[in-house]
This record gives sequence, structure tokens and C-alpha cells, in this order.
Amino acid sequence: MPTFTAAPTALIVHAHPEPLSFSTAQMHTAAEALREAGYRVDVLDLYAGAWAPVLAREEFAPVEGPFKPQAEQVRAVEDGTLDATVRNHLDRLLAADLLVLSFPLWWFSLPAVLKGWVDRVFVMGGVFGGRHGLFADAALAGKRAMLLFTTGGPAESFRPGGAFGPMEDFLFHIHRGMLEFVGYQVLDPVITYGPARMTERERAAALDAVGEAVGRAARRRATVPRPA
Repeated sequence: MPTFTAAPTALIVHAHPEPLSFSTAQMHTAAEALREAGYRVDVLDLYAGAWAPVLAREEFAPVEGPFKPQAEQVRAVEDGTLDATVRNHLDRLLAADLLVLSFPLWWFSLPAVLKGWVDRVFVMGGVFGGRHGLFADAALAGKRAMLLFTTGGPAESFRPGGAFGPMEDFLFHIHRGMLEFVGYQVLDPVITYGPARMTERERAAALDAVGEAVGRAARRRATVPRPA
């Protein structure tokens, strides 16, 4: 009797305010590459969806005394009172085998709307802490994540001795402090340097390179075993 394996799911969380930007074109290219690699692709476009990035007291049940966001997240998970939109995004995150964060590098970091998505959706008690541990013991252990982004500066500016310094220095807090912290195996980032300075032909070639890089990453198997 034949057996069927469900297609893996990729969740792309996209953060760029302009639908016609290179960053958005890059996201669509990555999505198509993932589909061609056999993934079901789920896209969360934070600007298009008017995502509210602020982790606020008002989204939790009333509490006396000082507001402790992570403690309230744990309580909301346990009581089933998480904000409905946060719960929806958390469920989609937990269902995905691969997370792709798609964004322009602003101030050497994530755009505020995307950092706010991490603040609200990487829920303590849901993906780490509470019943879960950290890193290899967190809820997303055995799954993979990658960064897909653009820069304003050229590649040589992000090398040792360059104007800005090594790209790895800017990505450490995202790779280690956000993604690995909740259990992900982090894949190499896919970066397009300075697309605003490219010709149309160069931009087309850059998108082809993005599709190839994302496709290669998608076809690799995770090296971290998923917990039983």
C-alpha cells in the first residue's frame, strides 16, 4: 500500500512597505523557488496586513501590578487567551518546517515591523520557556530558518576591513539571539547587496541568483533531529 509524505511548509514573513520594491520581488522569487522545491508556501506580508508591532499590555487579560510581558505571554498560552491574530501567526509559525524572514536591512538590523513580529509571535510559553527550553530544547528544534534581505551598501562594505565591518557581526543577534534561541537550525543568509544601484539586467540576474540559492537551501535536509 503506497504511503504519502506531506509536503513541507515554508513560512515567509515579509517586511517591506513597497509592493514594487526589489525586496518584494526577491520575496516572490524565493516563494516560487520553494514551490518548485516541493514546499507549500505560506506568506505573511506584514505591511500589507497592517501588522501592529507593539507588544502592549492591552492585548492581555487585566493584571494587577507591573506588566511583565513574557509572564503574561506564558499565562495567555496556558489560559488560551492569546490575541487572536498572534495565535494565528503562532500556529502558522509552528506548522512551518522552514521560516524565511524577508526584509531590507535597515540600520544594520530588522525593520521595526519585523522585530515587532518577533516580539509578539515568538511567544514565551509557545516557542521557548514555560514547557519548553532554549536552543536545542526549544519548540522549534529540528526546523530551519533563513534570512532573505537586501542592503543599501555594496558587498565590499560588509567585509572585514570594509566601511561597515563583517556582515556576520550584524546578523549575530538575529541568528543566535532570535532564531537559534528558539531552536532553529539557521541556514546561510541570501543577500542582495545594493540593488538600488543595479541596472535592470543586473537586477534580473540577482533575482535569478536568489532563486538558485533559495532552491539549493530548500533541498537540503535538516541536520538537527526533530524531538519525538
